[in-house]
Amino acid sequence: MVAAAPTDSRLSENIMQFARALRAAGLPVGPGKAIDAVEAVKAVGIGERDDFYWTLHAVFVQRREQREIFDQAFHIFWRNPQFLKRMMSLMLPQFRGEVNKEEHREISPRVADALGGNQAGAESEPEQEQVEVDAALTFSSRELLQRMDFEKMTLSELEAAKKAIAAMRLPVEDVATRRFKHDARGHRVDMRATLRAGLRDPGIIPLQFKSRRRRRPPLVVLCDISGSMSRYSRLALHFIHALTTDRDRVHSFLFGTRLTNVTRHLRHRDVDVALDRISDSVPDWSGGTRIGHSLAEFNRRWSRRVLGQGALVLLISDGLDREGAVGLEEEIERLHKSCRRLIWLNPLLRYEAYRPQAQGAKAMIKHVDDFRPIHNLQSMRDLAAALSEPGSRGQESRSKVAA
Repeated sequence: MVAAAPTDSRLSENIMQFARALRAAGLPVGPGKAIDAVEAVKAVGIGERDDFYWTLHAVFVQRREQREIFDQAFHIFWRNPQFLKRMMSLMLPQFRGEVNKEEHREISPRVADALGGNQAGAESEPEQEQVEVDAALTFSSRELLQRMDFEKMTLSELEAAKKAIAAMRLPVEDVATRRFKHDARGHRVDMRATLRAGLRDPGIIPLQFKSRRRRRPPLVVLCDISGSMSRYSRLALHFIHALTTDRDRVHSFLFGTRLTNVTRHLRHRDVDVALDRISDSVPDWSGGTRIGHSLAEFNRRWSRRVLGQGALVLLISDGLDREGAVGLEEEIERLHKSCRRLIWLNPLLRYEAYRPQAQGAKAMIKHVDDFRPIHNLQSMRDLAAALSEPGSRGQESRSKVAA
């Protein structure tokens, strides 16, 4: 049972504070929702704890991935003893020891940051004099941020990661095209330029040489936005936006249960505006996954338009297909044969014991040139370094994981 508030104003004040905590934890909660929550609680009443929980849940939770954060924040904020004990343990020095599995439950860093960082009524510590410390033998916060998993980052760490991603560049080796250019050191004689030079001086016909033009190949990104990828696909979109603003001929597609072309939206210079436009145009965010169906649509509608001139394809997905990989192997094989290089980026590779045992992963691993993780900033930097080298090393990493 939830204890009744002495007055309506006290209850409203507590609900407003809870709404601020949810907003600090990353949920899109504004003043309008806080007012709606107060009105909903007054209409339903707070006689039962479950009624109170589901009333606030109906107002504040819009997406599936928001349920866990709301659940943890609710039990911590409204004084559940087990969750409060767990919350206090996060604020004390930790030690290694045996943990009761029934009582252990990992709390989201965002909830811990939102509810533990700014406690109401906490006394501010007096200002201390600044002391210079030699940190030559310590790990910097930037180095720790490079190897931290996106899933375990707090809101402040996510903001720092987004700024680091915005500054990233992807050095893709230029490829030779069918066109030629004048080159005095070229190895092929340019007959047209030689004849034109001979008309100007009939006595001597100087040989003119040419070489192939080189250009950065098109880059095609296929990003999975299903529910199992939601915590990584948002950071991946920041990565894709950085690629789009850095180079030309970048084509971006999102897929869950269907395929959506978001290339035009990601060309906006402001990443926040670009992501807002994407959220309005993508109807299947954090839903199921139909990888085979989405790749079939891409091969049928878009492959001839965007996969020319030695295109490089980045496939960002965990390989979990709800349709049991129906038609997936045929479509991934066709995609592999249509591009110069196919790189599969999988956040599940953060686990050393991971093996592609799911049906979708088994079908995909056979037809990729490189298989790499994408779960932190360091993995993104490693990808940039790998793309500047020959693609033969990807075969080794793929065979090592598939073994």
